[in-house]
Amino acid sequence: MEVGKDFTFIGDEYRVQVGNHDFFIDLLFYNRELSCLVAFELKLGEFKAEYLGKMNLYLEALDRDVKKEQENPSVGVILCSSKDKDVVEYSLSKNMTQTLISEYKLKLIDKKLLETKLKEMKLLIENNE
Repeated sequence: MEVGKDFTFIGDEYRVQVGNHDFFIDLLFYNRELSCLVAFELKLGEFKAEYLGKMNLYLEALDRDVKKEQENPSVGVILCSSKDKDVVEYSLSKNMTQTLISEYKLKLIDKKLLETKLKEMKLLIENNE
């Protein structure tokens, strides 16, 4: 997976504590060019408005407790398998944090090619036995 240049991986399931509760950010990176922390949330289904509220909590926790004084405010990226553009627009319209919402596409190997390669591997294994 490539997120672009100047990203440094900090951790997955990165724990932030707010009050007496632990929360876990799916992936946390630092972007050298932007000089900020970048939190990624990975969602299997369609974007839901409540994802933005959770991301805002993560970004506030990062900015208050993790970010260094000279760094810029944290940025959030919510990756979903699909999104309703109207729901995204309404969710972001009055939101003040730096959060992006995007879809991801799964890229699978062509089924026929996969079947061919599996048959070739099976023949190789049988011939080596």
